Amino acid sequence: MIRIESISKQNSSQLLFIEASAVLNRGEKIGLVGPNGAGKTTLFRMITGQEQPDEGQVSTDRGITIGYFNQDVGEMAGRSAVAEVMEGAGPVSAVAAELKDLEAAMMDPDRADEMDEIITRYGEAQARFEELDGYALDGRAREVLDGLGFSQEMMDGDVGKLSGGWKMRVALGRILLQRPDVMLLDEPSNHLDLESLIWLESFLKGFEGALMMTSHDRAFMNRIVNKIIEIDGGNLTSYTGDYEFYAQQRALAEKQQQAQFERQQAMLAKEIAFIERFKARASHAAQVQSRVKKLDKIERVEPPKRRQTVLFDFPPAPRSGDDVISVKGVHKAYGARTIYDGLDFHVRRKERWCVMGVNGAGKSTLLKLVAGESKPDQGTVSIGAGVKMGYFAQHAMDVLEGDLTIFEMLEQSFPQAGQGSLRTLAGCFGFSGDDVEKRCRVLSGGEKARLVMALMLYDPPNLLVLDEPTNHLDMATKEMLIKALADYEGTMLFVSHDRHFLAALSNRVLELTPEGPHAYGGGYLEYVARTGHEAPGLRM
Repeated sequence: MIRIESISKQNSSQLLFIEASAVLNRGEKIGLVGPNGAGKTTLFRMITGQEQPDEGQVSTDRGITIGYFNQDVGEMAGRSAVAEVMEGAGPVSAVAAELKDLEAAMMDPDRADEMDEIITRYGEAQARFEELDGYALDGRAREVLDGLGFSQEMMDGDVGKLSGGWKMRVALGRILLQRPDVMLLDEPSNHLDLESLIWLESFLKGFEGALMMTSHDRAFMNRIVNKIIEIDGGNLTSYTGDYEFYAQQRALAEKQQQAQFERQQAMLAKEIAFIERFKARASHAAQVQSRVKKLDKIERVEPPKRRQTVLFDFPPAPRSGDDVISVKGVHKAYGARTIYDGLDFHVRRKERWCVMGVNGAGKSTLLKLVAGESKPDQGTVSIGAGVKMGYFAQHAMDVLEGDLTIFEMLEQSFPQAGQGSLRTLAGCFGFSGDDVEKRCRVLSGGEKARLVMALMLYDPPNLLVLDEPTNHLDMATKEMLIKALADYEGTMLFVSHDRHFLAALSNRVLELTPEGPHAYGGGYLEYVARTGHEAPGLRM
């Protein structure tokens, strides 16, 4: 369906692709992987014709439709979320908008003298809407939005009043409703909670067209893709299988290439030693000359490309008392909506609680109460003796000082630390070389999240309260964070939609339900085994 043939592409001074080739066949579901800046989004833009390769070509079969979702959703306002999603379905969306305008006109007393004409136009538009299967489309649009976590009120409200994250979901819904021949999805799992993520998983598994996507969620990718295309060093390499298979094959190939490189280096060293030893002896001139010619003809084995991954090593946190968090008889409401009605919850040292619950269950509210960002209407929330808390939430990124560089921010926070120590810290969280000179105001969401995490973890608290800590983090940074937190000696309370993160780090689960909280001993995997679902209310 789509053929990428010997493409080369350079962006300013960076060479992204060098005579790279790949193919997307009918029915394939491809995960596109590679380090940040490798060219994943550029490849999507070349497939859609928004950019052209410098050399080579990208060709698509005649007549196929392509739906492209990316993080730049553009302006949305003045229509309902349902109408915005239906916009991707072509002419039917225009007819739906006309019907809505005509319905408003019929209710307008100032247009009573036009009523016969309005009713006639309404009948024509309604007939056209039925002809285009518009009523079924409206139902399908609502089904998609429901799967993506929208309430009925949000579906029918002005899309312009939604946050950026919810607008992302609307833009994604537009592509899903369109059901093109090929879907290109650039980080579709961003901004989704666990319930929506699992629904999207199911939708994409049942999608009959071809799919190419990027995602920083390895569990999500593993369940959907049957092929991986890796961008690395300007090349495109295909692997048949899911992400886990690709990771194993890549590690095996690197190991084999390293062994081959070392064998050849040993052989070369031996030959060079012989040449150096006997080059001045006439009796060995023929042998020396023969070996020199042999070395000239040998094709050199390159060592495997090393991806820089620096592990963050926690300094030991001070020991807290055994009682870390105590929540007693807490009531909390927002307007008429009751969140907690007498919540009791207790956390002891070294416990790692993940908090589960449907949208609106009060997951983030609990973390805010513990962090002191919110107060209970009734009841008490107390923190134990010797507890030093670190709180990460998305709004924590707003505290970064825009005029300071990354390195200046680190220096200001830790004036006693040496430059080498701070550069190592920056490197662990993906800021190497000149990156540390970037000013905070120009950082992306992912870069801000990494910097806030670095600031929080360098002088480690003994209680970590984390609200969606892996949002915006790429797979390499996420793996580094999981490995670092696995060795962390303190206590954790966190909310996450990343199942790999949940499974690796939790040893307790608190599920918030309308009937009240349910605590589960054991971590997320034990919770899944006992309840039969991966998220509250969803069957496996």
